[in-house]
Amino acid sequence: MHGWCGKILRVNLGDQTTDELRLDPQIYARNLGGKGLAGELLFEHFQRRWDDPQMPLVLMTGPLNNTSSPTSGRMTVMSRSPLTGTICDASVGGKMGTMLKRAGYDGIILSGKSRSWSGLLISESGVSFTDATQLNGLGISDIHTHLQAAPGMGKAAHAMIGPAAEQGVRYAAIVFDGHYFAGRGGLGLVMAEKKLKYISVAGQQKTAVFDSEELKGAQEEIYRLVAASPILTGDLGISNYGTGALYDLMRSRRMMPTANFRQTYFEPSAAMNAAAYKKRYKTKKFGCAGCHILCKKVGAKGEIIPEFETMSHFSALIGNPDLDAVVEANRICNEAGMDTISAGVTLATYAEISGQELGPEKLLKLLADIAAGRGEGAALGQGSLHFATEAGCPEVAMVSKGMEFPAYDPRGAQGMALAYATSTRGGCHLRAYPISHEILRKPVATDRFSLSGKARIIKISEDMNAVVDSLTACKFLFFAASLEEYARALYAVTGMQTSAQQLLTIGERIYYRERIMNARNGFSAKDDDIPLRFFEQSGSSSETIQIAPVNRQEFLQERAAYYRIRGLDENGLPTAEKCAALGLSC
Repeated sequence: MHGWCGKILRVNLGDQTTDELRLDPQIYARNLGGKGLAGELLFEHFQRRWDDPQMPLVLMTGPLNNTSSPTSGRMTVMSRSPLTGTICDASVGGKMGTMLKRAGYDGIILSGKSRSWSGLLISESGVSFTDATQLNGLGISDIHTHLQAAPGMGKAAHAMIGPAAEQGVRYAAIVFDGHYFAGRGGLGLVMAEKKLKYISVAGQQKTAVFDSEELKGAQEEIYRLVAASPILTGDLGISNYGTGALYDLMRSRRMMPTANFRQTYFEPSAAMNAAAYKKRYKTKKFGCAGCHILCKKVGAKGEIIPEFETMSHFSALIGNPDLDAVVEANRICNEAGMDTISAGVTLATYAEISGQELGPEKLLKLLADIAAGRGEGAALGQGSLHFATEAGCPEVAMVSKGMEFPAYDPRGAQGMALAYATSTRGGCHLRAYPISHEILRKPVATDRFSLSGKARIIKISEDMNAVVDSLTACKFLFFAASLEEYARALYAVTGMQTSAQQLLTIGERIYYRERIMNARNGFSAKDDDIPLRFFEQSGSSSETIQIAPVNRQEFLQERAAYYRIRGLDENGLPTAEKCAALGLSC
């Protein structure tokens, strides 16, 4: 095979045994890798609870990993979410995807539960288990330093969980190489439930490429498009300012979630943008293996500069005007290994219910308490919906399917209302990302204050992003490039003749399968919704921009249109006809 290794490592943590799974090449072609192949392998298991030892945790690369294809360093982690009960996958950067391929594997399937905390070492020479009990309670940076110091592992890729997962935080993350998060939905807690503290992978194998000259041509074509993209490489773009480049856009569009989404404008935000971080911390860039955009930012003294969602949620959402407190809040979450989006929304929910203001001292104390599972933090670690429900006011939790919303208020970009609702993993912006066309105007501008026509756009975007996460590549690159260029790269690496439209059909199958898995666990139209706050309350308007509530009737009409276009019935459930057309079992 070209591109793919052709074998997947299966690990039974219960009896510490391993074997190799070799799939028919047609299964690879039908699913590509990453999100698609992980979903294929989880499909038969998905009615298991997330904490069932036999519920797998899957780490999966794609065909482009360990090649010169642009942004080829990403990979997928997938299981069932402890936070939502839905399918949960995360596309994560770093170098684990590259190293897995260099060790000779397309992915890892983890099942069973270790009797005590363990580590997993993978290389070309074999697989071994270690006792990881001594790492309990340590922060992510200390764990990473320890793993790098292990013999022969200095250049390895490492995946680890921190104290938050140990303490049962339902939005605990898996952290890769000390900086890159499989952050949403609590995949770190799934790993903790298996008593697996870390995975280290090293290897030197090369990935066989079908046509290296053709790959070079595809690479150059993508690089040209990236160089011409202002949002990626412009003076104010992501390469220069990281994802924080979006902060001023959300502010100026009056759609920055503020005071737990009760408002959409935060007055101090003018002094808290990406430029302010760059000036204060003298930032420089770094990023994933195989990427030249390098969107991550680090300060001159090693401070990890927050991503956009973290910048916004630890400032506007909770009413905090202190830049240094945002950086420290981000550090606490990073060290604990927990999702900053869910943490921020949960704290905003707490502030609204309790009537307390979260000054820097209170903010940082609560985050530390969540990570340690102590005091009020123990309840907050269960997520905003659980906390609000226990307090008797579930409507205060800004979630869909139990997952907290990121930093885009849907009243200011109404496609987000439908995208949040239909996302298979809950309140996620990355399934369809209508911000691309509603705010960034790519590939074409759409009316951000209208839901009309958004159903088809959302469906196509979900399919496309399923392909991107299966190849695997970075979604940011698709502000410039398209599936046409990546179809060429896929052919060059694997010899698989395909087109952009054929790739979209693969993406449709991948996404529909996730709808089937969720439906088998009781999810339906009742869960494809957003809180009433967005239908009943206006945002923070200005003299020139009116932020009106989302029209409930129009939302329901467009959701019904989405169901028709997606091939679902009126209750949002899969149909036998569509399953048969896609070659899936309902």
